[in-house]
Amino acid sequence: MVSNDASAVQPSSERAIVSVQHLAPGELPLHRDAFGRLVLRTDTGDVLVVPVRSFPITAPDEGLALVGQDGREYGWVERLRDAGPVTRTLLEQELSSREFTPEIRRIISVSSYATPSHWQVETDRGVTTLSLKGEEDIRRLPGGMLMIADHGGVHFLLRDVKALDAASRRLLDHFL
Repeated sequence: MVSNDASAVQPSSERAIVSVQHLAPGELPLHRDAFGRLVLRTDTGDVLVVPVRSFPITAPDEGLALVGQDGREYGWVERLRDAGPVTRTLLEQELSSREFTPEIRRIISVSSYATPSHWQVETDRGVTTLSLKGEEDIRRLPGGMLMIADHGGVHFLLRDVKALDAASRRLLDHFL
């Protein structure tokens, strides 16, 4: 069930109080409206919400905020695995429709070892080409992961550099 045991003061001139609902494990008061949007039932009425991961790469199933269209946080889910099956399905569907981070499985080729460079990669969603503007577009993450930002704005995740085949690692080493 939903409890209103926490509140925070919004740092604005109006000093409005925003109540954050800490959502207990199990089924949550979530449903879809007639337009397929996710709705959270609160003590004061229904609110359109979207789930937002706090740590989408390093802890994707922990710390989900339910954020309303006004940008306010209306609910907090500690762990996705503790949600009931219906709630978990609703949240996972909503998250998958909003998030697009292909995972690189293999680097097929690079156009140049200097940047800008075009890489042909195999991802979990198929083969594609990404454009690397500079080496700063490759960001190291905890646990040996890399986040590679494409010129077009797509972020590619390389979850484990050591799991790449030898040819892919050789190509990648030129940029690290």
